[in-house]
Amino acid sequence: MRVKVGKWDILKDDRLVTTPIFGLSRHRSRHASRGTRDFYVLDAPTWVNVIPLTADGRIVFIRQWRHGISDLTLEIPGGMVEPGESPKAAARREMREECGHDSKRIVALGRVHPNPAIQPNWCYTFLALDARAAGALEPEPDEEIEVVMVAEKQVGNLIATGKITHALVIAGFAFFELYKRKQGRKLPAAIR
Repeated sequence: MRVKVGKWDILKDDRLVTTPIFGLSRHRSRHASRGTRDFYVLDAPTWVNVIPLTADGRIVFIRQWRHGISDLTLEIPGGMVEPGESPKAAARREMREECGHDSKRIVALGRVHPNPAIQPNWCYTFLALDARAAGALEPEPDEEIEVVMVAEKQVGNLIATGKITHALVIAGFAFFELYKRKQGRKLPAAIR
């Protein structure tokens, strides 16, 4: 049996909690056939990830502590877009701060909703071509970051073996694979 999916209209939006990284809101919503209910939404700013790719085919990863899982992760640089900042500018800033690399060739790969069931924000992924060391890391006061260089050809294995578990990083590499297919022979031999 086919069911037509209907829209929920927000009747009231109450902010319950505000923190530096997210807000929690209660949406009182009504559906034409399902009635009225409360839904909880995590309001977060736009996020970015960037894949720094060096001219010799290595990806600049970072290893850092993540409080949500109380463990270290292997991921690419990323973070929040600041007010008034474009996602592309944020990606470049995060790359410089978290791995000390820079690039003049930054390409937008795509964007995803991190968790559309409870979050309205986007996460953009960028590719920084010909990334090069450009200075010291500038982490936030509570960040401890280790730079890890990985051959691009090893990334799939790191995902398959559970060494990379961050869902937004894995989504970013899915975009990167689509980009490589589209570019074909235009890419350096080191990453074809």
